[in-house]
Amino acid sequence: MLCDPTLRDTIVRHLAAFPVHAADSAARAAAVAVTVTDAGLGSQLSGMPSHASWHPGAALVLTRRSLKLRNHPGQWALPGGRIDAGETPEQTALRELREEVGLALDESAVVGRLDDFVTRSGFVMTPVVVWAGPQTLLEPNPEEVASIHRIPVTEFMRTDAPLLDPVEGGGAPVLRMPVGDDWIAAPTAAILYQFREVCLRGLDTRVAHYEQPAFAWR
Repeated sequence: MLCDPTLRDTIVRHLAAFPVHAADSAARAAAVAVTVTDAGLGSQLSGMPSHASWHPGAALVLTRRSLKLRNHPGQWALPGGRIDAGETPEQTALRELREEVGLALDESAVVGRLDDFVTRSGFVMTPVVVWAGPQTLLEPNPEEVASIHRIPVTEFMRTDAPLLDPVEGGGAPVLRMPVGDDWIAAPTAAILYQFREVCLRGLDTRVAHYEQPAFAWR
């Protein structure tokens, strides 16, 4: 799956047909950037090939949060953060992309939204889908980001994804998305799964009901 105008047109068309669900919650507002770029020099993940030369396949930008951070240190994340006063979710997502991974894009890069997701840690997270296209360089902000990973979108299409873990006492399962020999948990994993289903497959798939693991509650 190439990072090319055909893929961009597909994502735009699918998002235009998708009725987004906004959360009715008093939780703190945040936005994350679901950023489509090229796979570059590889994902640097165990169990996934690293490319010796630049690879044009489509990928999503994820980070490992810095161990210096008070909330969720070391966890997988999409670039994002709290929505400042007077900002739209789109403006926040673009600002956080610039601050966390050094990627400066204007609002023309925004192609749509996915459903709001209310996190157990007290945020309403609005996922903003951003088309970055081919990018030669991403630079982590060491105060916030331990590492940057370009995960090929084909990795999220694996037949063993998503992983659904039952919850003691019943209720919605915890959702995880496998990547290489590792995995990513909800809420980030739920957003990745919805990106796959909506943006790539054109399906009307909801994810807000999925549970999050205990370590994500804090």
